[in-house]
Parts: sequence; C-alpha cells; structure tokens
Amino acid sequence: MSKLPVGIQLYSVREDMSKDMAGTIKAIGAMGYDLVEFAGVFGHTADEVKKMCEDAGVKPISTHVGMNEVAKDFHGIVKLYHDIGCKYFIIPWIDKNYLPGGENYQKFLDEIKELSAECAKYGMKLCYHNHDFEFEKIDGKNKLDILYADTTPEQLQTEIDTCWARVGGENPAEYVKKYTGRTPVVHLKDYYGSKSANMYGLIDSGNSDKKQEKTPENSPFEFRPIGYGVQDVASILKAAEEAGAEAVIVEQDKPSMGKTPLECAKMSIDYIRSL
Repeated sequence: MSKLPVGIQLYSVREDMSKDMAGTIKAIGAMGYDLVEFAGVFGHTADEVKKMCEDAGVKPISTHVGMNEVAKDFHGIVKLYHDIGCKYFIIPWIDKNYLPGGENYQKFLDEIKELSAECAKYGMKLCYHNHDFEFEKIDGKNKLDILYADTTPEQLQTEIDTCWARVGGENPAEYVKKYTGRTPVVHLKDYYGSKSANMYGLIDSGNSDKKQEKTPENSPFEFRPIGYGVQDVASILKAAEEAGAEAVIVEQDKPSMGKTPLECAKMSIDYIRSL
C-alpha cells in the first residue's frame, strides 16, 4: 500500500457540502481520508472550517480557487485559506485564451507571478491543475509543458490530474514522474469510456449515472470511483511517491455506477487502502 496520505477534493461531494459542510467533512474523515482539498467554504469563516476539520480528524492541505474569484478579493482569498491551514493554493483551470498560444497568455504569466508572491507571504505554494486541453501541442510541445517551462518551480508547482493526463494522450504515471520535485499533490481520478464531446458536460449534468458494461473504447465517457475505471492506480501511486509528492487527492467530478457522491468517495478510499 502507498505510504502517501490520501485526501479528497471536496468538489466531489459539493452538494452534500452545500447542505451540511461539517457533517460531510466528518463523514469523509470517518471513511479514512487523511486530508481535504477545498472548492469553496459555503459562507463559513476560517475558524469555523478549521474546527470542522479538527472535529473530523482530517487536515486541510489545499484549495481550488478560480482566477475570477481571486480577482474579486486578491489578498483576502489567499489569507482565508492560509488561516484554514492550506499549504497549496491551486488554480483549477484557465480559459484557453490564457494558455500558451492564446492572446492572454502573457497576462496569465504576470498573474501567476503576482499570485505566487502573495501566496509566498503566507508560506503557501501556488499550483496549477490541468484538464486535457492543456495537452494540445504547439510546435511539438504540449501547452502544459510550455507553461511550466515559462515559470519557475518557485512561481508555479503542478497538481497533475491523472485522468485528464491520460485523456490528453499521456501515460499518467510517467507524466507525474516527469515533474519530480515539482508535484507536491497529485490528483487521483479514474474514468471509463473514451474521449467524447460530452466529457465536460458530465461535470454539471446527470448524464453519467448509468452503469456502463461496454469496453472503454466504445463507451461514453464516465467518471468512476478509484479502481473502477481504466487507470493503473498502483503505478500512479508509485510514481507519486517517486516524484516526491506529499499527498494524493481523490477527485470524482460526477458520481456514477448508481452510487451517491459519498458512496463513490468511500469506494475510492477503500480501493486505495486495499492496494
């Protein structure tokens, strides 16, 4: 079994979080998760969230905050998650126009430098979380590699999403190892089916809740609990350790297999602990 602490991106259980944040975090702790990664605090204060985590026996490690939200309260949002106890402040995605080749790429690089400097004031590191579209190539190099080449490890660390890395055409374990020393947190994400036009629609729709029995090559794309899809989870965990990751973070954008989000979260941690 991997010795790395295992966390969960709370976006995976966002509907439960919106109804009962404290109860949901407590349920996550009871499942055996060590850490939590935030995607909003639903109006709670830093002290309230800290106490929820303490009561549940889990530790905050990181947060996803979109650049639009950062722009609303640049200093306050970084301080909020520092006060909660997060070590990593993560940009969850950016519009293609802000990626290499886009008209706003230089603006994004400038924003990264400014945001990473603000994070550094609080002892936090800035990371970027990829999807599959960052693996589109420019002159033979994928956009994600260009982004990391144009920033220093001090300015920007990785949070490699292993599902999207594979969908983007990379070997997830090898890609994690490629960023050895620059990948403090790794997203464990499993899926079934093949790349399709409705992949992102699944994040916000109910289309992925039907059990699939076809082969991955001819089935609709569907997020799955860890160990119930196509990923070689053991190799990814080994790669994360070898790359010097501090933790792995489970994320399932949408429940599937007829299970609730919390049931999927339990299936994921049980599988990881069984390895």
